[in-house]
Parts: sequence; structure tokens; C-alpha cells
Amino acid sequence: MADHNVPRRALVLGATGGIGGETAAALLRHGWQVVAMVRDPGKEGETGPLTQAKIVAGDAMRAEDVARAAAGVQAIVHAVNPPGYRNWGDLVLPMINNSIAAAKAVGARVVLPGTIYNYGYDSFPDLKEDAPQHPVTEKGRIRVELEQRLEAGSRDGAPALIVRFGDFFGPVPGNSWFSQGMVTPGKELKVISYPGRKGVGHAWAYLPDAGETIARLLDRADELEPFARFHFGGDWDADGTAMTSAIANAVGRPETKVKAVLWPLLGLAGLFQQTPRELYKMRYLWRTTVKLDNAKLVDFLGEEPSTDLRVAVGRTLTALKVS
Repeated sequence: MADHNVPRRALVLGATGGIGGETAAALLRHGWQVVAMVRDPGKEGETGPLTQAKIVAGDAMRAEDVARAAAGVQAIVHAVNPPGYRNWGDLVLPMINNSIAAAKAVGARVVLPGTIYNYGYDSFPDLKEDAPQHPVTEKGRIRVELEQRLEAGSRDGAPALIVRFGDFFGPVPGNSWFSQGMVTPGKELKVISYPGRKGVGHAWAYLPDAGETIARLLDRADELEPFARFHFGGDWDADGTAMTSAIANAVGRPETKVKAVLWPLLGLAGLFQQTPRELYKMRYLWRTTVKLDNAKLVDFLGEEPSTDLRVAVGRTLTALKVS
């Protein structure tokens, strides 16, 4: 076991986003020192939740910035993504290359919050860690290559940890269907927009639970294999009604109507804007049941961190100022 009397330090890239911020907060609770690299530390609201972290300026696209921020760390949490699904092809792989190079230089483990974009229909509905990765979109192909580079790096001095999640929701939302599609932050809830088909199961991940999971795994990093992968089961919605019901009940109006997302309109908007275009390409994940098998995670940790869905949704809506 690791000697926890020795200060443990982690670099978090993407610390102002949803999963990055919650992972940083969890690591701080677990006694880690956290270095949060942000593009503009002076920007209002950029570092508010991270008052106990060391804030450094830097850009994940600049290898020298990542290497400088990674001095003395045992883990690099790579939770940074291009905003609004834009320019993935140009940015995602260079950023992971920088994290891997920095990890090799200091002997750190790279931690990646994984997605289900990597998988195609041949792996659905139940996803295990060793399921074949045959993506059906360009974004999925990029994520597969990203993880392949992590696996290669794990054989060359940069061990990796991938924790795969479903759709995120939480008080610090980042890019998520929950906060950008199903409800409108700062507004009274009149109707819930739901992207999925009736009867199709969907996996959700409450961000504070996700961050806590990563922190618990990193606490036992010396027990992990060089290329470690875990799936987070999260909040399983077996037929698409659990989440919408939780939202309606949280605002005290269980009768709130649920309407289907008009995918053709989103596709039409995608002819002119990249974000709706990329969202439209991922619609297959809402038309097919996809469930993450967390047996390996539960076996290793003894349990999966879990907040009651009603509590999690209530806290999320409060933070989003949805009434």
C-alpha cells in the first residue's frame, strides 16, 4: 500500500469543467495536493470551486505548459475536451500526447474519464471493460485512438487509468445533455425535453459520485495494473422514465410534460453549426440500450459511490437555478 504520510499530488487538466472539477474536489477531500491548470486564472469564476488547489496558468495544447505543471505529481487527470464538441480532430489527440509525455517525465499515472463513444452495436447492450471497440462515428474513432495511445504509453513509463461513465449530470454541468438539452438553467421548468426513445435504457453518472470514484481508485493506485480500466454503472434508467420523473418530482410538479427531442431539427441546425451537427451524430446512443457493467469496479472498491437519484437531481437543479 502507498505511504499516505508522503504528500500525494495530482495535476488536473480541465479542472473548471464538470468531471475535472468534481475529481479535483474529491482528491482534495482525500488529502491530495491538487494542481489545477487553467488557461486564464484571473477570469471571474474560473477557479471558484478550487480554493484549496494550486492554480497555474497553462494550455493543454502546449506540451511545455503541461510538463511544467506536472512537476512532482503522481497523477495527471486528463479531463479536458474541446468546448462544444468543436475541433475534436485537431485538438484531442495532441492534448493526450502532451499528458502522456509529461507523465513519462515524472513517472505519473494518466487518468482519463472515458466515454461510451468508443463502442458500436456489436458491443451493446452490456459493456464490459474488454468489449470490442468498433465505433460508428468519427468522434468515437478519435476516442479509440486516444485510449490506444494511453495503452502504448502504459508500456513505456506512463501507466494509465480509464474510468468509463455514462452521461454526466451534476452541480457543475460542463457539456451535458441534462443541462443543455433536457432543462434550461435559470428558468422555470415548463417541459422536459428527452432525447431517448421510449423503453430504451440509458446510463447516467452523477458528477460528484464520478469524482469520488476516481479519487478512491487513485488512493490505491499501487494496486492497479499499468493499463487499468473500470466501468462506472451510475444511475441506470431502464426505460427512460426514471430521470424525467426525478426531474419533475424535484421541482414539485410530477405532472410536468415530457417531449421528445426533435432530432430532424437538430440535424438541420447541424448543417450550419458544428455543435448540433456533432450531437446529431451521437443520436444512436439514445436509440439503443447501453449499460455499463461495473462488476470489476465493485469487486475492487467494495462498492460504487452512489447518491440517491432524487437527491442528486435535486442538487443539480438547485445549482442550475431551475425551479
